[in-house]
Amino acid sequence: MGWLICLVLVAVALTAAAALFHPLRDGMGALRMLVRQKFPGVRHVSPSELATLLARNEPDRPVLLDVREPAAFAISHLPGARSVPDDSTLTELLATLSRGCPVIVYCHVGYSASELAARLAATGHAALANLDGGIFQWANEGRPLERDGQPVREVHPYSELFRRLLRPELWP
Repeated sequence: MGWLICLVLVAVALTAAAALFHPLRDGMGALRMLVRQKFPGVRHVSPSELATLLARNEPDRPVLLDVREPAAFAISHLPGARSVPDDSTLTELLATLSRGCPVIVYCHVGYSASELAARLAATGHAALANLDGGIFQWANEGRPLERDGQPVREVHPYSELFRRLLRPELWP
């Protein structure tokens, strides 16, 4: 019986090691699930759903709000996104948006954006969603990014640990 427990512990350790050494395979899925569990009242849209929404005519397109810090926004962001790094900027921006205007918020992996989406929903702004997996998932799927209106292929990694959630060719 002792060898069976030992075998189970080794299997658990190997699974944990696989998640650490292959975070693209396991880490992003775990983070996305964590965000969805932490913010069950927030609507989440996949990168493919967002790409479809962005392909619409101008009046129907959602407003994209990037809630990462300005240094991350300066490296790259989704085309047409607005930087909203703090609450004062957000308050000013919300004053310019109609309540029915669709809004998609995003950050690195979705946690901060989901927090913001929950706060916006509490103010009565109903047409909003979080980009599932954030800019990391968007970029890992090869979707467009820009800097100063020009296409780029790199993403601010947030931290050394989170860098491992990005494909290496996306590292600055």
